[in-house]
Amino acid sequence: MTDTAPALLWFRRDLRLADHAALTAAAAGGRPVIPVFVLDPETEAIGAAALWRLGLGLEELARSLGARGMRLVLRRGPARAALSRLAADTGARALHWTRLYDPASVARDTQVKAELRREGMETVSHPGHVLFEPWTVATGSGGPFRVFTPFWKSVRGRGQDPALPVPELRAPARWPASDRLEDWELGAAMNRGAAVVAAHVAVGEQAARDRLSAFLRGSLDGYAADRDRMDRAATSRLSENLTYGEISPRSIWHAGTRALEEGRPGAEAFLRELAWRDFAWHLMHHVPDLATANWRREWDAFPWRGDSAEAEAWRRGRTGEPVVDAAMREMFVTGTMHNRARMIVASYLTKHLLTDWRIGLAWFAECLTDWDPASNALGWQWTAGSGPDAAPYFRVYNPALQAEKFDPKGHYRHRFLAGYGPGRPHGDALSYFDAVPRSWGLVADTPPPEQPLIGLKEGRARALEAYAALRGT
Repeated sequence: MTDTAPALLWFRRDLRLADHAALTAAAAGGRPVIPVFVLDPETEAIGAAALWRLGLGLEELARSLGARGMRLVLRRGPARAALSRLAADTGARALHWTRLYDPASVARDTQVKAELRREGMETVSHPGHVLFEPWTVATGSGGPFRVFTPFWKSVRGRGQDPALPVPELRAPARWPASDRLEDWELGAAMNRGAAVVAAHVAVGEQAARDRLSAFLRGSLDGYAADRDRMDRAATSRLSENLTYGEISPRSIWHAGTRALEEGRPGAEAFLRELAWRDFAWHLMHHVPDLATANWRREWDAFPWRGDSAEAEAWRRGRTGEPVVDAAMREMFVTGTMHNRARMIVASYLTKHLLTDWRIGLAWFAECLTDWDPASNALGWQWTAGSGPDAAPYFRVYNPALQAEKFDPKGHYRHRFLAGYGPGRPHGDALSYFDAVPRSWGLVADTPPPEQPLIGLKEGRARALEAYAALRGT
């Protein structure tokens, strides 16, 4: 016997069909499934690059569903109202989705669950966005971990259930009306930058699996030694696909665990980074203001500078520090930034320029295609010194020394910074000028800044003086 009433599957940041617990539950018993994506105010509030990249992911998901005789139904508006109307239109009696843990999503989902249940709907949330649900990992005293190393020791040996196959999907007898994706114009705020960044994305479930396979074949063994080298393609680049759920963290965990069991030298470091993502989401679950307030409340007294001309120069990649400027331009050209470079530019903004970390976080949110609210909030607070398990207050990255160590021959700087080194500029360095807003007035022959915004020794001394005053020493 099959239930003829359809179930709604509410896609959010889980744009895949394999290893999808909510989709599997919705299709159980042979029920018809209506996949739906709602462009609600919470989603429309994300940054320009992330919203554009989300649109590409939705387009690819719709193609994958279409190949199985299914459709992706698109609705716009507050989620509760949109889903309620869709249930009334279709006679659906159940709604399934994958849990999220940022405060905006939690508030929205709580309201959806409560109000639709009052209307007689079965509403069920499922795991799948992280490896371990935040309430399943705790210290000996029962609280959340606040330091990563003991968190890692706690989860390292935990098993994971096998990944779920794509379930058999049954279409409803009648498809409800749907918006057209192109009418949403999700890439409008990207302007001309979309054409530049498009060359650097890998969209969809198959692309994510291919990316993982290529990494395991080619870069995993050297990952531990090379992951900080900005001049080498040593990382998996799966952060983009994890952001939109085009591959499950469990699938990656299983692949990494198999490599660890085979004795592959980079597997342990790779699994640690995947666990770091979980650590960030666990922290955001337990401390919802992780992205908006200093974790260490004593840092509320720190004399952060607000937005300024110097912060704007940082945003535009015109600080006069070559590796900082190259990194900021990498983000504009590719939609991502090397992780070591993220630490360097965050340290420069918060320490050399004494600028509030939330200003940097907001710019990353606008420009990154792999924007992850929890990981990026934790990263900014860690570097600034205000967060959990933070870098010591006296750790002020020297951009010149960092470049010497992690880009020793200048290949990274030459790739993204026109005018750096001999010879013709790299194509990616020139692409920066095709991507930036015309209002910036930057062209390929715009001369570099005459001098850095601040001397590196001077900036470090100023930062240490401010931190000493905060500590009362």
